[in-house]
Amino acid sequence: MNAKRWDKFATGVLYTVSGIIVLILAALLLFILVRGLPNISWEFLTQPSKAYQVGGGIGIQLFNSIYLLFITMLISLPISLGAGIYLSEYAKKNWVTDVIRTSIEILSSLPSVVVGLFGFLIFVVQFGYGFSIISGALALTLFNLPLLTRNIEESLRTVHYTQREAGLALGLSRWETVCKVVLPEALPGILTGVILSCGRIFGEAAALIYTAGQSAPALDFSNWNPLSVSSPISIFRQAETLAVHIWKVNTEGTMPDGAAVSAGASAVLIIAVLLFNFGARALGKRLHRKLTSA
Repeated sequence: MNAKRWDKFATGVLYTVSGIIVLILAALLLFILVRGLPNISWEFLTQPSKAYQVGGGIGIQLFNSIYLLFITMLISLPISLGAGIYLSEYAKKNWVTDVIRTSIEILSSLPSVVVGLFGFLIFVVQFGYGFSIISGALALTLFNLPLLTRNIEESLRTVHYTQREAGLALGLSRWETVCKVVLPEALPGILTGVILSCGRIFGEAAALIYTAGQSAPALDFSNWNPLSVSSPISIFRQAETLAVHIWKVNTEGTMPDGAAVSAGASAVLIIAVLLFNFGARALGKRLHRKLTSA
């Protein structure tokens, strides 16, 4: 067999493998959506869940997932942005930065259940926060920080060095060049990574079982006292998220219509993650066209 035939054969194998992967993914998504979409309604998205009763919803769990995502990004984004700027713009090539980058790589490969157990020992037990939103957010920060930092660093490194030289030539300081030239140029890539990280956090369950708790107490949306455990904005209350709720419904079996609730919640979770992914790419392309006039 000559080189051209080998090339066609290898190309065909690659296309076949890619097609199989796409078919498996499509079949999985279709299975979840076909089972779950008929169970989704406005009442299902807004009503609280009802243990031992029929007709429960996911309102509180959906709110907890969004609120926990907001608190996590509020903590992790400034830290990741500072770390990414330091590693890309200021850090010199030496053993210290090599250790930092190696540590980031190791942290990014840790299983989420290990991060959850670490969060349980440190934030829940040692710090005394108990099962709460702040414990879950801090654990997810450890889970999200390495990937977000690496994404921001890589986005900054894609900015051509001539952009930095142009800023310095105009009399800008190094920090002003980073803030006014480099960051705006890297913004599409940074935002894409942030939104993809949001989707990853939104669907996380293992780390939250040990930190945010497995119960969703009733919330009083007229109570905006952040120190009250019934307040929706309190960070010291337990918060069962959507992903944890799916796991709980399927393992405990105490809900009569648990299969329908689980299917509907899974479909909502899949739709949310897909929106995060497609939204990230659409926003990244739009910002790139706007900022580069492409």
